Amino acid sequence: MLPITVSAPAKLNLFLHITGQRPDGYHNLQTLFQLLDFGDELTFSVRDDDQIKLHCEDGVLEDLAPEDNLIVRAAQLLQDNAKDSPPAHGGEGCRGADIHLLKRLPAGGGLGGGSSDAASTLLALNQLWELNLSIDVLADLGRQLGADVPVFVRGHSAWAEGIGEELEPVELTERWFLVIHPGCHVSTKGIFSHPQLTRDTPAITMAAFFTGPTRNDFENLVRCLAEPVDKALIWLEKFGEARMTGSGACVFASFDSEAQAKAVLQEVPGQWQGFVARGVNRSPVREQLDGLPPG
Repeated sequence: MLPITVSAPAKLNLFLHITGQRPDGYHNLQTLFQLLDFGDELTFSVRDDDQIKLHCEDGVLEDLAPEDNLIVRAAQLLQDNAKDSPPAHGGEGCRGADIHLLKRLPAGGGLGGGSSDAASTLLALNQLWELNLSIDVLADLGRQLGADVPVFVRGHSAWAEGIGEELEPVELTERWFLVIHPGCHVSTKGIFSHPQLTRDTPAITMAAFFTGPTRNDFENLVRCLAEPVDKALIWLEKFGEARMTGSGACVFASFDSEAQAKAVLQEVPGQWQGFVARGVNRSPVREQLDGLPPG
């Protein structure tokens, strides 16, 4: 089979409320995931053995231990799940892959890059290996890798509750976004465990999001702990409502047109990185991979 190349799109959290902490330590939340038409890119090709080999241009992810690499973990999880089905290619027991990653999304940025890479790995290898697993099954596998993986597997902008796995697809008005990474890394684990994190925001309805004030409950804490995030938000507020996405370092603002967003991008201070992307309701991965079984 020919190699498969797919996107691994970024996401923005248009808001993020933490509504409580569960006995198992996980946090309940409400958020609205907005998918973007910009992200990483992965190319998958079948090997004649059962090895999973990851190749990355800068070599950074290749040095990660397999247990710390969501791409490798996703591929191995899919291998384990498919042990009872015969391989579509190669000799008996051969279901491996070479994976080439073009990394565009910053680590620790709150854009879901690692989760999106994992989801695209599940989707692409499901097709490459001709496993014919449904989207529901793939989303369940993705949940084992991380709370944000299922939204990328299902491939639609969505309202999310629970730990982020209870998803309701939504149709959002198309907007253009300027995303800025201020050059620092924010640890999701560290922020979630911080004693000053707000954990008791009252739950709201989806209608209330569109009509009332919302926020990112991580934002005030991260602004105190990471000065570059605070400075980026102050700068971006000059051009519109600025907000932090997820628990990471990236901040964003929305615009009516690509031209408006790109005009502001030209003014971004040189010490920061930025990009302009279009908000999409359906993930480009699902557009690129046709013939998937319905989920």
